[in-house]
Amino acid sequence: MAEKHLAAQIVDRRDVATDLFVLKVELAGELPFVAGQYATLGVELDGKRIERPYSLCSSPYDQTLEFFVERVQNGELTPLLYAMDKGAPLLVRRFAKGRFTLDLRSGRKNHFLLGTVTGIAPYVSYIRTIYHDWKTGDAPMPGEHHLFCVQGASRAAEFGYRDELERIASEVPWLKYAPTVSRPWESPEWQGETGRVDDLIRGYARMWKLKPEDTTAYLCGHPGMVESGRGILFRAGWKKDAVQDEVYFVPGRDVQQL
Repeated sequence: MAEKHLAAQIVDRRDVATDLFVLKVELAGELPFVAGQYATLGVELDGKRIERPYSLCSSPYDQTLEFFVERVQNGELTPLLYAMDKGAPLLVRRFAKGRFTLDLRSGRKNHFLLGTVTGIAPYVSYIRTIYHDWKTGDAPMPGEHHLFCVQGASRAAEFGYRDELERIASEVPWLKYAPTVSRPWESPEWQGETGRVDDLIRGYARMWKLKPEDTTAYLCGHPGMVESGRGILFRAGWKKDAVQDEVYFVPGRDVQQL
């Protein structure tokens, strides 16, 4: 186990909404990663190790790992994580993985980030990392790169990072952030955008003047949004190499993320 895993413990927990929570995890060792990658969490239960991968919300500059998790009612791991609090032990695989990282090689300078609920996690990692570089001025990011994020949720309470992202967007010239609620009748206090993410793709692309030739699009979260969004982008002129996606579960299977 020691060769494949690092010992870890939960050092903070924040409940966002029903079945949605944020965990901060401290490792007994280092886990190098790139913004947008995922780490595999594990729990030992009755001699059985249960593991699942979760996207990192953290920046590589952060001292702890942070995860935005949705409890899957019939899942194996998320109900266990949901029941845990500060001090609870975990295992973390020694290597982060994933290719859902910021496209810095194609020459496209705009990044259209489309996500649902916990699908915001890799975008938070991108934004925190770039924000650190922008604040310190000792790294090349963001340069000419600009990020444009649309995040969808059913209800207003499900935006786990809305305050942070709106604060950063109000401070920097390289980030636009638009949260949208698809069930506004369940959030009467909500005064913002309404509708599903895929319903808003074309409108926000026009408003932000995003074109296929200068923009990489990213889709993360619910498989229905990812599939629908991919089709909308392709019909609007995006080529396959300019669209990245990451699905957080497969319909019919009780896992949060592939």
